[in-house]
Amino acid sequence: MAQKQPPDDERPGRNSDGGEPGGAAWKQWNGADEDQLSDDRGLLDVEAPSPFLRTQKPVPVRRGPLPRKTVKRIKPLILPLTTAIVLILLAGLAVHYGRASTRFRLESSDQIQIGGTGNVSREQVLEVFGPDISRNLLAIPLAERKAQLERIPWVESATVMRLLPDSVRIDIRERTPVAVVQLGSRIALADRTGVVMDMPAGAKYSFPVIVGLEEAEPPSKRAASLRIYVNLLQELDSGGANYSRGVDEVDVADPEDVRIIVTDNDGSVLLHLGASHFLERYKLYIAHLQEWRQQFHKLESVDLRYNRQVVLNPDAPAVAPAASPSEPAPAAADRPAMGTKPSAASKEVHGNQAKPQRPRQAAETRH
Repeated sequence: MAQKQPPDDERPGRNSDGGEPGGAAWKQWNGADEDQLSDDRGLLDVEAPSPFLRTQKPVPVRRGPLPRKTVKRIKPLILPLTTAIVLILLAGLAVHYGRASTRFRLESSDQIQIGGTGNVSREQVLEVFGPDISRNLLAIPLAERKAQLERIPWVESATVMRLLPDSVRIDIRERTPVAVVQLGSRIALADRTGVVMDMPAGAKYSFPVIVGLEEAEPPSKRAASLRIYVNLLQELDSGGANYSRGVDEVDVADPEDVRIIVTDNDGSVLLHLGASHFLERYKLYIAHLQEWRQQFHKLESVDLRYNRQVVLNPDAPAVAPAASPSEPAPAAADRPAMGTKPSAASKEVHGNQAKPQRPRQAAETRH
């Protein structure tokens, strides 16, 4: 298309009066035109983009579902997580195969191995695992069987494990008896926690017999009584004295008055030891035993619970046996006072000396 030319009178090379460029009229037109162009350029620079440049478009950026920092943190964990998932899947497949396969079946009791038993019989253990014969090895509830084994009185703890493909291993730790206990007419053994076990056939034990326990008492009370008993023996044997060898019986019915029966060549004596200072009071008894036996025809019991004083034969009957006709009646000065026990006497102890006194009432004030 041909470009339209401006009229001759408006062309920049001519003016209306036909003058050449450079004339006054031309300069006037040209100056105005330059001013207009300058203003237009300023507007173009400020408001409009250049007609010679393409309009810049925003560059699209591809973004993932997670920020880059999060991706950097997760990337080192991808391999371990993948490995763990694969291992879990493989373990699940292995368990499924083991439960379904007949190769992992406990066919007979010969496949049950038992160790550590002495007083627990094999029959007692097999009775617990009776329901598991012909059962898949992986289906046996080991924790439940362990709890059942530990309910056997002689079993202190048990360990149960599977031996693939078709065996079970059981390790037993038995309780250690520390005393012979009398529960009514029943004689049994007990450990330091108060658990009572049946006496094994043909077994021989040299423990003192504990009396004062009841069959129906709670385990906590029985355990407290056994702690008193163990503490007593430990005190008596401290320093290598081994005084417990002479103890035949321990009565723990009253925790505030532990009573023991000791026996030697001259007979048995009941000792009241209280709740503490067992060794100190027993040594006091040993130091004065021969002296007291010389003064008393028959020494049956000694109460050692009081400070600086002992009471001899406090458990003797209140009425003395009648004197035989051939024996002379005691003199008035030697007769016991009214209201006292004839066979009971109190002695004050100073160091290693015992000062005999006239027989009087055995009850004294405890300090």
